Amino acid sequence: MNAKIRLFVEQPLGAAQPVPLTREQAHYLFGVMRLETGARVALFNGRDGEWQAEVAEAGKRRGILICLEQSQPQSEPPDLWLLFAPIKKARTDFIVEKAVELGVRRILPVQTAHTNSDRIRRDRLQAHAIEAAEQCGATFVPEVAELDRLDKVLDGWRSRNLAFCDETLAGASHGFATKPEPWAILIGPEGGFSESERTRLRAADYTTPISLGPRILRADTAAVAAITLWQSSLGDWK
Repeated sequence: MNAKIRLFVEQPLGAAQPVPLTREQAHYLFGVMRLETGARVALFNGRDGEWQAEVAEAGKRRGILICLEQSQPQSEPPDLWLLFAPIKKARTDFIVEKAVELGVRRILPVQTAHTNSDRIRRDRLQAHAIEAAEQCGATFVPEVAELDRLDKVLDGWRSRNLAFCDETLAGASHGFATKPEPWAILIGPEGGFSESERTRLRAADYTTPISLGPRILRADTAAVAAITLWQSSLGDWK
């Protein structure tokens, strides 16, 4: 019988492998979820697939789980990155959550000319990505990078197709080319790209400007729409 609770851990996973819990994990499993010795928990670490584990020791501040058997092999999403300009806290959380659920390999917040937020808590967003993976059954957790300026990111861009969502193309076909992986999707800020940013993006040989339909979408909606279009056209939804 597979466990209903999934937990991300840092330790290696394998048959008979003991997994000590952090204080926070012990509190969640034994204080909040009221698990007892012998209960089952599904574990994953982003490398070894998902393992069914049994509670061997349960305490208020500590605990130990023992791996029993692998229930899912390691599976990684297509080599797709998401670049986005941070917006209000709850909507930035939504973007990270949905990016994990829809399947991306890396998440990169970028600061553009019209970005409303000039700082993020990378550790908080990474924790949010872990929670999303725990909830959606994923065995892979994408890295959330530190916030960086878009121009600096583009200065170091190498060998990756970049689709940027251009609101001036509203109403055109989405325009994803049938180029092979790797890919990245760039979502602009609520105020749109500046003219200089749009000019630079359009001039680069690695970019593909795309439309997300006849209406101008909010940044968080645009992220979901763009990933969905890519996954259905070029990703693992085909």
